[in-house]
Amino acid sequence: MNTLRFYPKKIREMYEKNIKNSGREGSPEKYHNLIFLFATITTIISFILFYFLKISLFYTILVFVFLNLFFYLKISLEASTRIRKMESVFPDVISLMASNLRSGITIDRAFLLSARPEFDPLDKKILKTGREIATGKDIIYALDKLSNNIDSEKISKVIMLIISGLKAGGNISDLLEQTSRNMKEKEIIEKKAASSVLMYVIFIFFAVGVGAPALFGLSSVLIKIIIELASRLPDLSVTQMDLPFSFNEISISLNFVVYFSVAFIIVTDLISCLVIGMVNRGEGKAGLKLFIPLAVLSLSLFFLIRAFLTKVLVNAISLT
Repeated sequence: MNTLRFYPKKIREMYEKNIKNSGREGSPEKYHNLIFLFATITTIISFILFYFLKISLFYTILVFVFLNLFFYLKISLEASTRIRKMESVFPDVISLMASNLRSGITIDRAFLLSARPEFDPLDKKILKTGREIATGKDIIYALDKLSNNIDSEKISKVIMLIISGLKAGGNISDLLEQTSRNMKEKEIIEKKAASSVLMYVIFIFFAVGVGAPALFGLSSVLIKIIIELASRLPDLSVTQMDLPFSFNEISISLNFVVYFSVAFIIVTDLISCLVIGMVNRGEGKAGLKLFIPLAVLSLSLFFLIRAFLTKVLVNAISLT
């Protein structure tokens, strides 16, 4: 049974590509079947627990959706991290190839010698490409196949540039060396750009992780104080005054305010992580790894600030 068929075509293709890019052995279908089985068993267990604890069974659907979404994001992040690692070592790989070619080694041998363990996970793909060239396949065909297997836009563009140079009759060792140098210079520029936006990342993290929980905690306590004071006011209803409302009736619930604050903080943390990932890495999902620490920090501060202000302000008002 292929549980990937339950997804729309576009999401299914993205899921399969991310599973392959994450470096997991076996077929994407088999791996997703295990994920789907785990999510189903966990959902059934949560259904039984919610039933006996008299919790709304609607939450079991949320558990199933959350688990599937969690594993999808986990696989996506693993694939992005693995591809980014390949991109970081690719300049060193082609630089080593250029050095091997200058020393008089053949192209296929230069590929095989460049597949070192420190270049993992790119070493396996380089080794496979070297073996294909050694068995008689054209170097342009082998490089094009390498580009398709890595599934990295940056590496694909570099390989296309190398292929264009080879077709034009350029010296492959000089071409590889110059390409490696350009990639390293580009990486330095990207790091400088990332450091220049570090202040924006710190500001977003501080505003969402500290500022928002403090404001929500204060607002929830203020609403509690207003409800407390309103309950002490005399009845100023329409029977006593010609006013169409009463000061001692507040329809909003304090629990609703707390639940709304928690939900809003979580959603804000998620959006902020996406923004941080986009600003820092150029990819929104790269910031999702900060979501759990940021959510724990912001929710902890919210409840701590709320408890502190409740103890100080509400008790002070109750004494007056």
